[in-house]
Amino acid sequence: MANGINGNGKTNDVAVSETKLPLKFLFVSKESASGDLAWTLKKEGHEVKIFIKVKSDADVYDGFLEKVEKWEDWADWADVIVFDHVEFGEAADRLRKKGKHVIGGSAYTDRLEIDRSFGQAELKKYGINVLPNWNFSSYDEALEFIKNNPARYVFKPSGNTPSANKNLLFLGEEEDGKDLIEILSQNKEVWQKKASVFQLQKFVAGVEVAVGAFFNGKEFIMPININFEYKRVFPGGIGPFTGDMGALMFWTSPNMLFNETLAKMLPALQESGYIGYIDINCIVNGRGIYPLEFTARFGYPTIHVQLEGLLMPVGDWLYRLAQGESFEIKTKKGFQIGVEIFVPTHFAKSKDREIIEIYRDLPIFFKKRTNLEGIHIEDIKLVDGVWRVAGESGSLLVVTGSGNTVEEARHQAYARIKNIMIQNMFYRTDIGSPWRVDSDKLHTWGYL
Repeated sequence: MANGINGNGKTNDVAVSETKLPLKFLFVSKESASGDLAWTLKKEGHEVKIFIKVKSDADVYDGFLEKVEKWEDWADWADVIVFDHVEFGEAADRLRKKGKHVIGGSAYTDRLEIDRSFGQAELKKYGINVLPNWNFSSYDEALEFIKNNPARYVFKPSGNTPSANKNLLFLGEEEDGKDLIEILSQNKEVWQKKASVFQLQKFVAGVEVAVGAFFNGKEFIMPININFEYKRVFPGGIGPFTGDMGALMFWTSPNMLFNETLAKMLPALQESGYIGYIDINCIVNGRGIYPLEFTARFGYPTIHVQLEGLLMPVGDWLYRLAQGESFEIKTKKGFQIGVEIFVPTHFAKSKDREIIEIYRDLPIFFKKRTNLEGIHIEDIKLVDGVWRVAGESGSLLVVTGSGNTVEEARHQAYARIKNIMIQNMFYRTDIGSPWRVDSDKLHTWGYL
């Protein structure tokens, strides 16, 4: 028997079917983000194929995974189809209506993530507290608004903005908004092309924390996941925003953070038929919980760190989820952290061919090749038994660790990093370090 939480907050007991082996998994990837999950399934003995939409990632996962040119040709072949990013929601909806087992995406959840104004409106609709926010498509109108309403704001690209351009996010530091006025004034012509739709959100101080869970189309699967992202490039939260430099997380039973945010979205998720992972990133302080944005898909490196905390076969977990079964995910106690490993290509633009080609095909060495536990692949390939740099992102590996305490998890992850040799690789050395202070605040405020 297994348990899930239904719309009444009660436990459902249902029989869990036995997973058939091997299964056939088809991954549909936008930016070669889910290869490690696919590779994990392959190592478990499943059949795996992957489609990668972005042409610049043509060589990513070579030697690790079998690629296909047109994913639609393999939809009937697959027992489970996994969409790893937004923009595939309508296709996922059509396949579910045909009876296919699909993880990831729905037209509704795509819009929750892509359209910030819609996401905020849905939060408000379901009784979740939101920060005041204003949406713009004109930089001149936004500048006039700040001048007439001086305050501290956060600038956030919205709409279907490419992931790289979403790093234009800017946190104002001046209480009268003059720093944001300066930034927008100097960059409006360039940014209009990169982020034509954007949002200004009132700034609030506190701890940034995300609460997430897997959803089987009818109910949330326990336990929930609490995670903390580290998005700036340098230790101490200094420098430009990246997609993510690492994460700290733990699994737990439902708490106030979950009950006051994600749990309230249950009716909307049920109606949309969504199956997959979803979380809400929030700022919390002593006055309340303020949701910022949705991630309605696997997060990166969130999924890599979640794999570190799993105590059950990935194929079993994904197949049960795709079937809509009610079960409990078996997870480690304590904490898990993940550290992103990069090379300088990460800061190159597509036109910077020289630096991209300098790092392409560079080898990744391990001092002890016999122990690669906690090493998760990103944009790399396997050539004649050697791991090499692939693609153009410069995001190569996620190194994870776990422990009963955050310090134990940190020690294990950073010890594993010492086994890796890549020319000019870089990473943050403080993933998980703020937990001591953040934990005190979150417990004092009653959220954990």
